[in-house]
Amino acid sequence: MSVLLLFAQLVAIAFGLPVELEARQAVSTLSVAEIAAYKPYTWYAFAAYCKPANTLTWNCGTLSPSHQEVTEPSSNIDSREGSPSSLRVSLLRTRQVLPLISQSSGGLITGLNWPGNGYELPLLTDANLLLLPLLPTLFPRTSPLVLVHSGFSNAHALSARDVLAAVRTGLSTYGTNQITLTGHSLGGAIAIIATLYLSERIPGVNLRTITYGSPRVGNRAFVNLVNERAVMNRIDNKRDLVPTVPERVFYAHTEGEIHIVDSDAWVSCPGQDNTNSQCTIGYVPIALAGNIDDHSGPYDGISTSTGGDC
Repeated sequence: MSVLLLFAQLVAIAFGLPVELEARQAVSTLSVAEIAAYKPYTWYAFAAYCKPANTLTWNCGTLSPSHQEVTEPSSNIDSREGSPSSLRVSLLRTRQVLPLISQSSGGLITGLNWPGNGYELPLLTDANLLLLPLLPTLFPRTSPLVLVHSGFSNAHALSARDVLAAVRTGLSTYGTNQITLTGHSLGGAIAIIATLYLSERIPGVNLRTITYGSPRVGNRAFVNLVNERAVMNRIDNKRDLVPTVPERVFYAHTEGEIHIVDSDAWVSCPGQDNTNSQCTIGYVPIALAGNIDDHSGPYDGISTSTGGDC
């Protein structure tokens, strides 16, 4: 079955078979204040590109004053005090996946990323093109018709239980049921799968997920389920190629795209794969129209180089 599915995907892509598209829904432009509200989450998403020694004392950018002391979810967390004007940051490294957990006025923020230079995504996972059911050891109650990219699923599994334990401790410590997940590139893909995972493992939790330059992660059954469990936003930069893969033949995006256009305005694109000319599909209708350099940002002034130099 998996071999046949892969063959069907390749045939459809090679011969340009039609893909079901959403209508070109009306778009709207975000205000300066609305864009600024995303900035704390952007810093968290790009924290994995910082050197760990700097991130531990939070020298990586400036966070919103609403963010308070960071939780210490488990004995595996390496944390230290920064200067009086900085935040205390706790990092958990598990097989190279980097969750960053912090308390804010809106609950917990969990940043999930894969440390690297921002171009590692195709090398790490895109060879595993198969859509497969979620791992039953992590998702025992999820329908086998809910399919995800096998490479992204395996990447999520590497740290899923450690992240769950850390988040549970953070929720208990601060008496909140609000969680925001965020990540860039592969980190965004992991955050989307983690959204479904946490929704099943922590009943009653309120989830919001904000990703940056995330690829498509699963089939329509998967994204519909995730959209039901959380408030979803994915921020895509100009002609970034990564949000256009894998192909729409069998994959779909979660809803809530915000597309940064050439003028640097942020445009809200309702739906899952909005085909409006101001959305990513409109900018990158075919791969040759894309620009991989846009994958690193900037997202309101923040990019992989911002993290790497901090």
